[in-house]
Amino acid sequence: MSLAAGLAIALFVCLALTLLLGLPVAFTLAGVSLIFAGIGIATGSFDASFLEAFPNRVFGIMGNETLLAVPLFVFMGVMLERSRIAERLLTAMAGLFGSLRGGLAISVLLVGAVLAASTGIVGATVVTMGLIALPTMLRAGYDPRIAAGTICSSGTLGQIIPPSIILVLLGDVLGNAYQKAQLGMGVYAPKTVSVGDLFAGAMLPGLVLVGGYLIYLMAVAWLQPQRAPALPAAMRQKPGLRSLLGALLPPLLLIVAVLGSIIGGLATPTEAAAIGAVGALLLAATARELSLAALRQTAERTALITSMVYMILIAAALFSLVFRGFGGDDLVHQMLTGMPGGVLGALIIVNLTVFLLGFLIDFIEIIFIVVPLVAPPLLALGVDPIWLGVMLAINLQTSFLTPPFGFALFYLRGAAPRELDTGAIYRGVLPFIAIQLLMLVVLALFPGLATWLPAQM
Repeated sequence: MSLAAGLAIALFVCLALTLLLGLPVAFTLAGVSLIFAGIGIATGSFDASFLEAFPNRVFGIMGNETLLAVPLFVFMGVMLERSRIAERLLTAMAGLFGSLRGGLAISVLLVGAVLAASTGIVGATVVTMGLIALPTMLRAGYDPRIAAGTICSSGTLGQIIPPSIILVLLGDVLGNAYQKAQLGMGVYAPKTVSVGDLFAGAMLPGLVLVGGYLIYLMAVAWLQPQRAPALPAAMRQKPGLRSLLGALLPPLLLIVAVLGSIIGGLATPTEAAAIGAVGALLLAATARELSLAALRQTAERTALITSMVYMILIAAALFSLVFRGFGGDDLVHQMLTGMPGGVLGALIIVNLTVFLLGFLIDFIEIIFIVVPLVAPPLLALGVDPIWLGVMLAINLQTSFLTPPFGFALFYLRGAAPRELDTGAIYRGVLPFIAIQLLMLVVLALFPGLATWLPAQM
């Protein structure tokens, strides 16, 4: 093995170890990369001209129109979180289904799916539902495991149901990787894959996943009614048609406006995100939750999240240049193409790696560090980019639920009352993890679930 190859491996291992220490991601990425670049220049194993491309990379990131969807979708999600839309939705749905066994769990799941399609922010959905729904479910006599598992799993639907921040970032990264893979194969008029394609590809798998959750909850309610009882008469209030429509129509209209404009080809994801941001402002105004203070707080939180994403993306661009300067991308290509089992073996290894990394480091780091390394070789082997993106999104969603490090578990633990045992949260998500893994198998066997709708577009 050459010195450059050894330094490439050492760079990746050192980066993984330092990220686990909990240091700021962007500065860790950039700092470790520059240190190894210095070592490479000193030992003659790294060409410093690779670093000259960094300013152009930064300019390209800041001028990327697709990435403008990130702050707009974040603003939309934060504003909707403040408009108390979840509370009104849950009250209406609980009144509608509360008389049925398991009705409250079904209501929580459906509200979580609507919020996922409205906000696309996992942490906000899990915390909001934990604060609103969990105490009610426990008071109604629900098994704590069912209550915790339902809230965690419905909250993570924001990973796969558009408009998801994960899908926006994955769409941009996979689009670049797909073009790189085609150029490497000698295709000088490469096809493209867009965020809109990934949104369309995730729609059917997301709905199938919601259906799988519903089947499980209805089976529990039927076979073990004591774990998911009907709401006591004193706790349920039948909603009138006006209040039901008032709770359901605004978020549904916003979803139709955002996703319909993308899938219908009327707007790009960035333009649709702008529609969503304005729509969220209007919903907050009609709910009388819009004020200068709320607007300022929403803008501050949006700026904080967006700056974090962009800083990590810029630092990841520097890491990519240094890793490539050591020949690391060739090493990854050789490893994946030489994997026993061919394409299937490479896919299993990549998905297993992403799954394990998913509950150790944040999804943004995985998308910006790991995906650019493994996607070009996989796409060069003939893997469909939309199918790969949806597989990775569901994989990351699964890792969000997996004990002991799943982020959704931490979100709920922070919002849950003290009497809810952490072990109950961990045990409650296990059936939903099984459904997630089954969904990955189904998607592997029937890739048309992810590729059919984009093909029709």
